[in-house]
Amino acid sequence: MKNLLSIGIDIGTSTTQMILSELRIENTSSAYSIPRISITDKEVIFKSEIMFTPIDKDNLIDAQQIQTFVTEQYQKAGIAPKDIQTGAIIITGETVRKENSRAVADALSGYAGDFVVATAGPDLESIIAGKGAGAHSYSEKNHCSTLNLDIGGGTTNVVIFEDGVTVDTACFDIGGRLIKVDENQIIQYISPKFLEIISNEKINLKIGKRIDLIELDKLLDIIIDVLQNIVGIGSKNIYYDLLITNKSLNTTLKADFISFSGGVADYINRETNQSELFRYGDIGIILGRRIYQSEIYKHYKVLESIETIRATVVGAGSHTTSVSGSTIHFRGDILPLKNIPVVKMTPEEEQSEDLANIIEKKIQWFDFKAEEQTVAISFKGLHNPTFSYIQSLANRIWKGVNKLIEIGYPIVIIIEEDMAKALGQTLFSLLSDNDDFIVLDNIYVNDGDYIDIGNPISEGQVLPVVIKTLVFN
Repeated sequence: MKNLLSIGIDIGTSTTQMILSELRIENTSSAYSIPRISITDKEVIFKSEIMFTPIDKDNLIDAQQIQTFVTEQYQKAGIAPKDIQTGAIIITGETVRKENSRAVADALSGYAGDFVVATAGPDLESIIAGKGAGAHSYSEKNHCSTLNLDIGGGTTNVVIFEDGVTVDTACFDIGGRLIKVDENQIIQYISPKFLEIISNEKINLKIGKRIDLIELDKLLDIIIDVLQNIVGIGSKNIYYDLLITNKSLNTTLKADFISFSGGVADYINRETNQSELFRYGDIGIILGRRIYQSEIYKHYKVLESIETIRATVVGAGSHTTSVSGSTIHFRGDILPLKNIPVVKMTPEEEQSEDLANIIEKKIQWFDFKAEEQTVAISFKGLHNPTFSYIQSLANRIWKGVNKLIEIGYPIVIIIEEDMAKALGQTLFSLLSDNDDFIVLDNIYVNDGDYIDIGNPISEGQVLPVVIKTLVFN
């Protein structure tokens, strides 16, 4: 048994925060089996203060202020950077669009250990927040579908899980800090999309003028209508498409349960005095109250989230170790590989004739230009696959990873069942001599995990694999 100290840092549109967790690592296999190291317990031992994300005069993330904040939190927690074995830095919401977001993540990653540095785009952020809120684990344990809306300062990240598997994600430019006011309730900022709605609807909200609650309600009527549309309630609002960040939900699956996370979620079902409506200098509290009065609460069972404002930061990285043995197949001088993000196919997607398009869409969750890395694609596989099944799966995978091949990235395939050798040999015949690839089996991963693949051991028959799981308490 061993304990690891894990850190999570979330730099969001509105807030920046840090969390420390202690993870208990144990070998859960029998004495006569290959070791399987798992997290058996976890405990959050420190939660930082929550500060507003510092933005400098050039509208960039102020890395120096964030470094100072993290250093102060280390001191308050009574730890040194050398004490931390693992963790994650995640840049989310509007901040991920800042020109220096990657540089900030890289600078912070030097603070300690083996960080998973993920400049999370809206799709990945949706998954991470949904897991942090508990929607993922509830779906998995209760064999149902859950939809989580993570409503932060700049965006609303949406994810739907079924039986613990990510079905779809979406993101909308809806958040609590898209209108900001000063201590006198004078409007200081209105986001461009909100300004367009205000102008079209002739709503009397203007920068430099005191905010009018009656006029604000007219705007929020539209915003709430769009949020209701997202979860399948009502006719499509004319501003629905305008407020899409990157894409809407494409699935027709209707969720059994809804959950909310993000800073706005803290005020969805909380009594607040009129004098405190603008205590944070934005419309987040009022937006939360309006959500509680919406049709969502009348049409759905709403789960109580495990985490709200801390849903993302609770995703601190952890290392779990596995091995992939005698049936592996790989080509090229590509090892070791480090910090490879995972996308997982559902059994239904795996059987689909449209698998190639599904793979192509899922790997678009990641910004390859920013990350400069490939992605690992995970499948369940079959216990006793036929030759025709292997051929069909290999062909559909080959078509789906064409973008990665064009960029020149190695192809990484992970199979739960024991069939990597056969699948690898079939892919070998489809790929060109210059295409590097690796197929592993007996490895169990999920969306949002990262993997490291080490150099071969045991005369090339075994590869050590480190699974970096985002841990949610």
